[in-house]
Amino acid sequence: MQTIANQNHNNSDLFPAFTMRTFSMILIAGLSADIAWEVWARVFTPLIPTVGGPLEPAALVQSVFGLESRLVGEVIHFVVGVVFYPVGYLYIARPIQRLLLPGLPWPVTALGFGAGLFVFALYVMAHLIAGFPPFLGWVPLSWCSLVGHLMFGLIVGIVVQVQERR
Repeated sequence: MQTIANQNHNNSDLFPAFTMRTFSMILIAGLSADIAWEVWARVFTPLIPTVGGPLEPAALVQSVFGLESRLVGEVIHFVVGVVFYPVGYLYIARPIQRLLLPGLPWPVTALGFGAGLFVFALYVMAHLIAGFPPFLGWVPLSWCSLVGHLMFGLIVGIVVQVQERR
């Protein structure tokens, strides 16, 4: 009996081989998306009058893990954004999309990935683990976080597309 994966795809279609090229693509995608996220979070978000300040992902990391060090929170968020989130796109989000909705355009997959990161950050981590209201009560900062995560996912997708065409 064939599995769904064997019917339409082989594993090389679903999962890129983990090579130095793939690792460098992960780092380029993660750094590009993380830099864009940081500019959005620290430069543009505070300019929105109803928000009241920058997005503070390190503060969320501190709350979740009970850390006192802001620097440790920043490092954890940086490593997760640069390495683990792009790995999640390549080895979880995109394979699921290719199995379940193979005709879906990659930008929709990338935006869906970004939305998933937002749910993970502000529902799973902030609400279920740190005890804040779900999605921080949908205050203006929550909406800015959604925009930032959508942008992050889209940039990861763009970099992967460009790198894979090379």
